[in-house]
Amino acid sequence: MRGLNLDQLEAFAAVVELGSFSAAAARLNLTQPAISFQIRQLERRLGARLLERVGRRAQPTAAGRELLPHIHRIGETVASAVEAMADHAQGVAGRVRIGTGATACIHLLPPVLSELRRRFPLLEIVVCTGNSPDMLRLLEDNAIDAALVTLPAPRRMFDVEKLIDDEIVAVFPPGFAAPPKASAAALAALPVLLSEPGSQSRRVIDDWFRQARIALKPAMELGSIEAIKQLVSAGLGCGLLPRLAVGEGPVAAHSLAPPLYREIGLVVSRDKIPDRGLRELMRSLVALKREAHPASS
Repeated sequence: MRGLNLDQLEAFAAVVELGSFSAAAARLNLTQPAISFQIRQLERRLGARLLERVGRRAQPTAAGRELLPHIHRIGETVASAVEAMADHAQGVAGRVRIGTGATACIHLLPPVLSELRRRFPLLEIVVCTGNSPDMLRLLEDNAIDAALVTLPAPRRMFDVEKLIDDEIVAVFPPGFAAPPKASAAALAALPVLLSEPGSQSRRVIDDWFRQARIALKPAMELGSIEAIKQLVSAGLGCGLLPRLAVGEGPVAAHSLAPPLYREIGLVVSRDKIPDRGLRELMRSLVALKREAHPASS
């Protein structure tokens, strides 16, 4: 243990992961010369060269590759030690970052975050919103700690837990004579308002029409579900929305035929070592699953 420096080990692991000293410096909020100095000190302490440059990318030597799994185990041990001490501390401090879509942010997160804030007033909670693919990219880049998104999340580096099934429904203006069966063919004969391409929810809807062999051309594509609700309410067409987003309002919601659902799940990186704040957030989000399926809890 004597002479080993955790900051040096962290700097080395960051350079290997990101492939450059400058990127590691940006992540660790240090200067590039500081990162270089830490790597030199670590190499001097261990008596081996740990990094080499291949093209423009810094890569580990054979000694560096052998060191990496030890660094991961050291990190887990240190995190466990900090966690054990945190149980003796008063409350939970720190910061937790979650990424999600606008619908989940409006209709799922408020009670979860309100309860977390009540229990842990020192915990800083940062919420990022956007399409599910964008949130997964942020998660992959370690710019957020967890994502509450529409599944699937196909990358191998993620741990995924499905939480709820959110039905996709057709919504019609007040007083509109809706078709007796909200099939793909019946909806295609009407002006349909959809969310913009690129979201997982839109992909789910497009696949539903594709399976019915219907090539739908939307009357409008909008970036906001709330805007779709307002325009449908104004009589400008029908819309396909998550039931979670419909809520109370003038529009009438009808199940599709056949029914369609999107899966909402919690996604975290497999390499992430959750601190207590993140674990509490994850525990609160998993409780949504028990609330949606009380018989299985």
